[in-house]
Amino acid sequence: MWVNPAGNVLIDPLVLNEHDENHLDSLGGAAHLIITNSDHVRDSEKILLFTGAKCWGPAAEKEQFPFECDGWLEDGDNPVDGIEVFCLNGSKTPGELAIVIEKTTLVTGDLIRAHEGGRLCMLPDAKLKNREAAVESIKRIAVLKEVQAVVPGDGWPIFKNGHDALLELAGEL
Repeated sequence: MWVNPAGNVLIDPLVLNEHDENHLDSLGGAAHLIITNSDHVRDSEKILLFTGAKCWGPAAEKEQFPFECDGWLEDGDNPVDGIEVFCLNGSKTPGELAIVIEKTTLVTGDLIRAHEGGRLCMLPDAKLKNREAAVESIKRIAVLKEVQAVVPGDGWPIFKNGHDALLELAGEL
């Protein structure tokens, strides 16, 4: 969750237990919920009812998304001040979103992951729709020089030198 004075933002939240709901409530709830891809819907509908947040999903999945969102995000969108949206192509779902918060924190869905501390990897080839497009998407994100932290939807977060980790991943592909 990004705690923001203009309204907190949840990205791909996991299922919340009662303790989590109380903690979220103590932080002021959530004004926005962003889902990076349809495989990360999880318990979002329940969380939306609990918070009253505005829901955002990937525009490329609008027709087959499991429920209606308030808005559909595309590459370059800024649904909230301080957030920039990037669409990643070639992953297991069309138009998977990556979210950059205040230019320094990258939150990813499934394409970019981290199965060992301090090192990023890509979704396995067997799960990709188009490897070439996926590699190009990663290389496009790797040029974001201000990224310090990478919070993947699968694996370990990187809190320092995120740009370097992205460059290393892009160089290995």
